[in-house]
Amino acid sequence: AYSSRPGAEHISPEEEKIRLLPVLKEIRKEFPDIQISVDTFRSEIASAAFEEGADIINDISGGEMDTQMYQVVAHYQVPYILMHMKGTPQTMQQNLKPGTITEDVQYYFQKKLELLQDIDVKNVILDVGFGFGKTLEQNYELLRNLNQFQKFGKPLLVGLSRKSMLYRLLQTTPDKALNATSVAHTLALLNGADILRVHDVKAAVEVIEVVKQYNQIL
Repeated sequence: AYSSRPGAEHISPEEEKIRLLPVLKEIRKEFPDIQISVDTFRSEIASAAFEEGADIINDISGGEMDTQMYQVVAHYQVPYILMHMKGTPQTMQQNLKPGTITEDVQYYFQKKLELLQDIDVKNVILDVGFGFGKTLEQNYELLRNLNQFQKFGKPLLVGLSRKSMLYRLLQTTPDKALNATSVAHTLALLNGADILRVHDVKAAVEVIEVVKQYNQIL
């Protein structure tokens, strides 16, 4: 309900609820058995979403934009996707600083996981945040180093589908970036990713099946 693309419009919590809750209610009614993940960085939206049947919260800010988010997740004891982002959706791609980033993201996760553990939140999924306040080179550094995040013992989620790190590199557009997305998904899985967040489900499933077979042969 709140877009996290670079330069996205900032909307109020009231507007976010208006956009989200009616749709969430209908999806839960129509599909009572599926797992529903809600993207929000606001604790009050997370709480309202859980009351309407959401199962997972995906927080692009990792608790940075709402200090009450961790308490809400602890209260409901649901899976929490902890993502790394520099700045906000409105500022994250401004004044990017070059240089290595893997250690910075590892330190960020270490500190956040300590805070979450202190309030008994154990079901955490990590997302390094491709495209969220990173240069092109930093995105590819993180893709190459994904296996270094396995030391935290948490599932790794990646959101690479049709992102600018792919289509800008190839001087094309998002709608023509499916092939690049499949390549990136393959690299991510081989480097330790556990969960893919995708637009093109069939293509992603095919990548997963091929990588599974490849790993069995190894």
